[in-house]
Amino acid sequence: MKSILLAATAFLFSAVVMAQTKADDVIKMNIEKYDFGKIKQNVPVVYNFEIKNTSDKPIVVENSWGSCGCTTPEKPKEPIQPGQTAKLKVQYNAAALNHFEKDVYIKLAGIEQPKTVKITGEVLDAAAYDAYAKGKSDKGKSKGN
Repeated sequence: MKSILLAATAFLFSAVVMAQTKADDVIKMNIEKYDFGKIKQNVPVVYNFEIKNTSDKPIVVENSWGSCGCTTPEKPKEPIQPGQTAKLKVQYNAAALNHFEKDVYIKLAGIEQPKTVKITGEVLDAAAYDAYAKGKSDKGKSKGN
């Protein structure tokens, strides 16, 4: 009898867990991962993720945070109405040299698990960035000019 009761409780618990709403059930992001490419050290960069409410109720972004202090998201202040979009501004401070990949978490009201998006790029020192930028502009020029 105890094993039947235990099995029924486990089944009910798993059904409840599976029925929980996920962020992807109510919002759609314009992009899941944004690549800044090569950026200059100590020159902050910004990208605005777009959050679209795909549900039939207003969505509130309770909180947003980055995986480190170098990444600063700004959540929308107003609820996102059904069918509407809002911007999540994400700034990366570009202080540390090298490749980076950072997570940005978006916590929606009434949904336990936050939505995660990513930013990536490569921070170059001033000399390396200037050489990179010059190389890009030289490729745009035709020979003989």
